[in-house]
Amino acid sequence: MCELTILMPCLNEAETLGTCIQKAFKFLHDNDVSGEVLIADNGSTDGSIDIAINLGARVISVEQRGYGSALIAGTNAAHGKYIIMGDADDSYDFVNLHPFLLKLQEGYDLVMGNRFAGGIEKGAMPWSHQYIGNPILSYIGRVFYKSNIKDFHCGLRGYHTEAIKNLHLKTTGMEYASEMVVMSELHGLRIAEVPTTLKKDGRSRRPHLRSFKDGWRHLKFLFMYCPDWLFLYPGVTLCVIGLLGGVLIELFGNVEIGEVAFGVHTLLYMAFFIIIGVKIIFLYTFTKVYARNSHFLVKCQKADLIEQFSVDFGIFGGAIFVIVGSVLTIIAFVIWSQKDYGALFPESFMRLTIPAAVLIALGIEFIFSSFFIGILDLNKQESSGGD
Repeated sequence: MCELTILMPCLNEAETLGTCIQKAFKFLHDNDVSGEVLIADNGSTDGSIDIAINLGARVISVEQRGYGSALIAGTNAAHGKYIIMGDADDSYDFVNLHPFLLKLQEGYDLVMGNRFAGGIEKGAMPWSHQYIGNPILSYIGRVFYKSNIKDFHCGLRGYHTEAIKNLHLKTTGMEYASEMVVMSELHGLRIAEVPTTLKKDGRSRRPHLRSFKDGWRHLKFLFMYCPDWLFLYPGVTLCVIGLLGGVLIELFGNVEIGEVAFGVHTLLYMAFFIIIGVKIIFLYTFTKVYARNSHFLVKCQKADLIEQFSVDFGIFGGAIFVIVGSVLTIIAFVIWSQKDYGALFPESFMRLTIPAAVLIALGIEFIFSSFFIGILDLNKQESSGGD
């Protein structure tokens, strides 16, 4: 096995591919590194394949279109112990790969380039990417996954071949860049970051990257692999707002802030917040149970809370909510039936019926959601000989 594979995804890069390959071979030669240059071609029709072969690079054909598809296939076909991947548009410095290789030789599994630390040439990155898109997405990635990576989407990065193959990465598009970092963090791989430069690419055509579409795919991926931020925290926030607001209105009547009074109509919105919040928390629970049983996510500490969830407890707890809510509803209608009470005190009636309706709705939600959690767990119970 050679030490290093320099991997480039390619789709009609005839203008710049030759330059990138020559720079990659120069690095290997100048630093006496045993290696290869591998081109993962994604269906080029502009002569890119001939250019690569004539320059001594190895070429594999990848039928499934997509940035991630090309890199997954390239990783699987690589001969090197390590891989350094980079775009074939001549925007990355393939001559200066020594910082990446050095970190890999030190034992790091993933070495990310940081374009913001190394320097971005004027015009090399659209201002919306440089000052909005990349910083925001990288910040979200650091918060969600407790990462120290400052540039989540740098296309120049190195990694230990077997370590990344063992992650079984799946995304086929540009979000592959995020998936590699996220899954590396979740699996506890050793990650380092080194400065690198970015210059304006040498192509006359527009890049394959589509700002909004690919940015959304990155953002969607970051949320989908972090159910805490996708479901749990928003759900808890809605529940807390609804409970606090509802309790204040029930205890003190109309709550006045300045010239605005919050009364029974606000109580109705607080009820909606509680019901929706609980629903979102159950979506979090469904996701964690599915993730635990399918290995969709790496098990984390919060999974212990899911392990302790009892389907029977949820069903019987929901039944109690329904009973209490129904009793309050009956009391409310008995009061309402008294002569002239409904006409004289309609707001007082609503202050009783809204909490009653919330309890009934939550009880029904708990019962059916608990049954669904039990269904998700059927395979686990059968495999463990559950009662």
